[in-house]
Amino acid sequence: MRTPHVVVVMGVAGTGKTTIGPLLAARLGVPYAEGDDFHPPANIAKMSAGHPLDDADRWPWLDAIGAWAHGRAGLGGVVSSSALKRSYRDRLRAAAPGIVFLHLSGDRRLIEDRMSHRQGHFMPTALLDSQFATLQPLEPDEAGVAVEVSGTPEEITARAVRALEALPDLTPK
Repeated sequence: MRTPHVVVVMGVAGTGKTTIGPLLAARLGVPYAEGDDFHPPANIAKMSAGHPLDDADRWPWLDAIGAWAHGRAGLGGVVSSSALKRSYRDRLRAAAPGIVFLHLSGDRRLIEDRMSHRQGHFMPTALLDSQFATLQPLEPDEAGVAVEVSGTPEEITARAVRALEALPDLTPK
């Protein structure tokens, strides 16, 4: 039996990280952690005001997510994090070397439409362009998969499970 991985559900705002993450965790039988809960209040205030975070804002947030992932090493877990840049993913991997990434990706118009129908979320659709501009998709040497976000949450989750099952055993030796 393979050692359970910690899966980081990544992607731009509006791809469904908060919806797919818990569904994926339930399918895998592991706990889910909402990445937004790791943001300090200043980050949420900044984004709520329509200002994108800079790297200095993100480092403590990524470190907190990395610490959670490290604590779940060998046990498995699912956590959401935009993880838009390679350097952010590298920082997460430094804290938890066995993590894998599930990149939720999709058409900008679909994502913007979904964002416009969300209620009670601090990320305004005005920041979507900055998210896409920042996004650096997974590179071939990064452990992870990309999954299209069209369809129902259940369809997306099923695609994610199949894609993750197809990954080789990436357990650090």
